[in-house]
Amino acid sequence: MMRYLCKQCGKTYPIASKRYTCECGSLFHLSYSKTVPAFGALKNDHSLWRYRSALPPFEEKTIKRITMGEGGTPVIRLDEHLFGKADYLMPTLSFKDRGAAMLAALMVETGVRRCAIDSSGNAATAVAAYAARAGIATEVFVPSSTSEKKLTQIEAHGGRIHLIEGSRDQTARATIDFVNGSEIFYASHIFNPFFWEGTKTYVYELFEQLGSLPDVLIVPVGNGTLLMGVYIALKELEAWNLIDSHPLVIALQAAGCAPLAQAYEQGSLSPRSVSVSPTLAEGIATGEPARGAQILEAVHDLGGRFVTVTEEEILTSHGDLARMGVYVEHTAAANLAAYRVALKQDPTLADKKALIPLTGAGLKSAIR
Repeated sequence: MMRYLCKQCGKTYPIASKRYTCECGSLFHLSYSKTVPAFGALKNDHSLWRYRSALPPFEEKTIKRITMGEGGTPVIRLDEHLFGKADYLMPTLSFKDRGAAMLAALMVETGVRRCAIDSSGNAATAVAAYAARAGIATEVFVPSSTSEKKLTQIEAHGGRIHLIEGSRDQTARATIDFVNGSEIFYASHIFNPFFWEGTKTYVYELFEQLGSLPDVLIVPVGNGTLLMGVYIALKELEAWNLIDSHPLVIALQAAGCAPLAQAYEQGSLSPRSVSVSPTLAEGIATGEPARGAQILEAVHDLGGRFVTVTEEEILTSHGDLARMGVYVEHTAAANLAAYRVALKQDPTLADKKALIPLTGAGLKSAIR
């Protein structure tokens, strides 16, 4: 049986609950029975649903209703030792489809007819698209600075946009006020742990496609939806005795918005309070991550590290990727910038097999 679990006080809630936090104020985890996927067995299914034994047990008819074949994105060689996973080739052009498919399936099976989400753009686009397939109305809250291209895509999927003047964090607060006032379902990619059950398939696919995992994984961190998925998958693969050790996980933040990188540098498990500067990497422009302590704990547990990247480094990497034939948005380009920073800090990484996530398509970018 699937249930929400509060690890702070031990209380559980049914998945049909509209609560998005425990009564004690802590955020939920997800509890359900899972088994080892049959890696390499399902040759005719290239979607992430081929890992169903390790995913939430949704009904077949639910999956058929919402799926667009998300998952199975290719791995691209970028350099001798560097590879990229092309999640910009997802149905809505970003990796967020992995988690949005899970949230849509959850909403179908719990009878949700209307939901709300806050986002810097990609998560809202993905949720709006998958919700539309399920006949669910979506209220979308985004910062007013969000790329016009992302807003156009959200509206095309039927999302009703609420532009919030202010930061990504102020947008989140406005959404929570709206949800509390209207009691509609909060389809949050941050608060709802079903989202991670989708993003963890990123690692499953790497394990299957490469035959083993890279030595180094670069992971962008704003609210940590990919990082937490990576963490869960690595822990599962270890528990199933499929890997003896896990890759070095290098989490990245933009230099002008780095509450977690600063905390990690200081040996703290509590995010730092930072003044946020605008960044081209809008997908990680989060100054107050709701699961900040949990993200820091995960990176510590993995023996990982943080790096930060400047706007100039992001722009340079964006252009360099384009000249490799890979046109991604600036948040995705920040991953290449982070890899280069990590190499400068630790030259021993140069001969190790590394992989960056190519998280979103360049057509979503706000500027040329």
